[in-house]
Order: sequence, then C-alpha cells, then structure tokens
Amino acid sequence: MLEARNVTKRFGGLVAVSNASLEVAAGSIVALIGPNGAGKTTLFAAMTGFHKPDSGSVTFDGADITGLQPHEIARRGLVRTFQIVQPFGALSVRENIAVGAHLREPNRAAALARAGEIAIRLGMGNMLDQPAATLTVAGRKRLEVARALATSPKLILLDEVMAGLNPTEIDEIVPIIRAVRDAGTTVLLIEHVMRAVMRLSERVYVLNQGRMIAEGTPQEVAARPEVVEAYLGHGAAQRIASVSA
Repeated sequence: MLEARNVTKRFGGLVAVSNASLEVAAGSIVALIGPNGAGKTTLFAAMTGFHKPDSGSVTFDGADITGLQPHEIARRGLVRTFQIVQPFGALSVRENIAVGAHLREPNRAAALARAGEIAIRLGMGNMLDQPAATLTVAGRKRLEVARALATSPKLILLDEVMAGLNPTEIDEIVPIIRAVRDAGTTVLLIEHVMRAVMRLSERVYVLNQGRMIAEGTPQEVAARPEVVEAYLGHGAAQRIASVSA
C-alpha cells in the first residue's frame, strides 16, 4: 500500500534521512523505531508531503505521490498525526474532530455527526462537548488520532501517540490502535514504548542516524546487535551477551 524507496532528505549540510526504504502492506500494523534524532519524523514528513524528498520516491496505493502537497496526499487517503498535539483549545472535542471530517464532508451537520461516531470508537463519547483545552495529555493524544481518522483514511501514520502516557493509559490505547486497523485502516507508527511495539506490530523498521539499519518481526529486530547498539551505545550488544552467557 505504501512504499518509500531510497528516500533522502537534507537540511543544509545535515542529512536527516539517507537512502531509507520501507513498505507497509494493506491491513497491517508496522512500526518505525529508533533513538531520538534518528530521522523518523522527518521520514514521516517526507512521505506525507510536509517535506519534499531530495531524492527517492514515495508510492501510495499504486500511485507516485512524491512531492505532492499534504492536502493532496490526505485526499488520497494517507494522513498523519503529530508529536506535539495542538488542538483548537476554544473548540469542543466534537468540533475539533469535525475539522478532520470536513476534508470529505462539506456539510457541517454531517461532519459533526461523523465526529461523534469517531469519538465513540475511540472511547471519547463522554467528552464530545468538553472544550479541547481541558483535556488531559491522554485525551489530547486520542483527539489527535480521532481528528485524523475523521478524514476516512486508508492509512494513518501515528507519530508517538503514546509519548507522555502512563502505563495504564498505554494499555488503554493499544487495543484502540488495533481496533483502528481491524476496522479497515492500515497503521504505520513511530513509537518509543517498546512493549506497545511488541504487542501491536507485525513488522518493524529501525532507523538510526537517518539510515535504515534493520527490519523484521519485533522479535527478530530486538535480537539484532546493531539495534541494541543504536539504543544503548557501541559495544552494548557484546556486553549484554557476556553477562547473559
């Protein structure tokens, strides 16, 4: 469904993403992981039109979308959330979600109805008339997902939707993400909460210093020495192996 092929993105002399490739099959949940500053969000931005790749290509649903504007890509059914959640604080939860629904639904009443349906799916039915500014961090994260889902996407890119959540809140959002996929929306997520990655993902890609260094099942990737070292530093894999022996 989604394929990034040899994508490179530079900012002046900094190569944020270098020759990175990944694929996401329809109906799957795929994770993109890596240490802070690895280039994960930049790759998300390059795939969704917020940055134009300097080289490489992005294909979605059989069509080349490289260099298209974000709204054009969203209309094709590929949307993303953002690490820093910024709801329209003065609007209600319902109205915030309706902003996403308006991508395909010009009628206000229909958009608000769509917002209500999405909110209930994400466990926010009792928050619909609450001002968005009063939501907790967990509530704002759900609202960000809800607003993206209201656009009726084929594939949603989730950028650290569990960041800042406590273990109970993480346990609550994991089945919600799985239900999103089960309802027909493919999921690609950036995530640092590894227990959630292990529970949700069928395939994992690992980005480090802008380069894709590993891919495979969560179990395969977790066992790769280069992945351990990307997170814990040079020599960490050997030290762990010696302790375990």
